Amino acid sequence: MSGHSKWHTIKHKKGAADAKRGKVFTRIIKELTVAARGGGGDPDTNPRLRTIIADAKAVNMPSDNIKRAIRRGTGEEPGVSYEEAQYEAYGPGGTGVIMDVLTDNKNRTVGELRHLLTKWGGNLAETNAVAWMFNKKGYIVVAKSQTTEDALMSTVLEAGGDDVQDDGDHWEVFSPVDAFQSVLEAVKALGITPEAAEVSMVPQNHIKLEGKAAQQMVKLMDALDDHDDIRHVWSNFDIEEKEIEASLA
Repeated sequence: MSGHSKWHTIKHKKGAADAKRGKVFTRIIKELTVAARGGGGDPDTNPRLRTIIADAKAVNMPSDNIKRAIRRGTGEEPGVSYEEAQYEAYGPGGTGVIMDVLTDNKNRTVGELRHLLTKWGGNLAETNAVAWMFNKKGYIVVAKSQTTEDALMSTVLEAGGDDVQDDGDHWEVFSPVDAFQSVLEAVKALGITPEAAEVSMVPQNHIKLEGKAAQQMVKLMDALDDHDDIRHVWSNFDIEEKEIEASLA
């Protein structure tokens, strides 16, 4: 799963810069609003909202911002209404790309995504043209310096997870979607701070990219990741970490 976790790791490293630009706050506010609208404003009875509140606190979002976003979602305060959508695309080298979106204007968002894809060697695809290449799973990335494989594997399996895989400097933890929260809480109970934790579209296989295609793929992923309406973006590329870092430099 090398391409998968390396991208998450590099996103984690550049997260502080994103937060300064307000990108992270913008996305989290949208997610808080949608989560509260769908499952209510009480995090004790709304696991999705509870997870997003934790994400908000992790990037030091002020509590007033969190409360306002939740109240907008529950209708206690006026605000923009966001819709969830998922789009599929082909990236450089025949890679598959899946984009989860939160938007107040689907037509605008689709036009902007089409522009970014075209600029970096990709194009929008029909529904299910790409999704079949992925499985929906709980996905957690843990630095090896934080735990041993045996300790992590035991905890993950007891909490209902599927597997722990070795990816260089990191462990990748996979679980069924309905076990994701319990596995995440069990991992955190070990004193671990995951570098990534989400319900993810995990590739069944990876496409190795090099040279121009690799550079285009990194630029595309970075541009999509920086788009205000994108909640998550996944792809089945595999690129050496040094190439990713050089392209983002």
